[in-house]
Amino acid sequence: MFREFKSFIARGNVIDLAVAVIIGAAFGQIVNSLVKDIVMPPIGLLLGKVDFSNLYINLSGKTYSSLDAAQKAGAPTINYGLFINSIINFLIIAAVIFLMVRLINRTPLKKPASPETKLCPYCLSSIPVKATRCPHCTSQLSEQSEHAAGQK
Repeated sequence: MFREFKSFIARGNVIDLAVAVIIGAAFGQIVNSLVKDIVMPPIGLLLGKVDFSNLYINLSGKTYSSLDAAQKAGAPTINYGLFINSIINFLIIAAVIFLMVRLINRTPLKKPASPETKLCPYCLSSIPVKATRCPHCTSQLSEQSEHAAGQK
């Protein structure tokens, strides 16, 4: 059982997935910082110096100075400001992934190299593509015989 587990872990796709998860987590932290520290402060300033991370609805009926104070007191809250931040995080991540996929899809794939040899339709020996006569069986090659060989 240990050998099976070891071979499973050593597979390339499992390692690729692990690397993707780690990079995704790091990317998530970058996006969170981008939203919290760069995007939201100007938006809050434009909307009258609003701190979105501190927007909440207090369900307890008591008054608290901040979301942190309400949570420390154990008051039930609806944290709609944090929800707005999460939506913006998602939109930024979705936009970046969309742009990356779009870039990858636009990248031209390498065309396979044209074959340098073909099979003689008479003796099935490998010969150069431009040959008009087979060097092995000396048969005269024509487009008709090559076409017929391709249909076999």
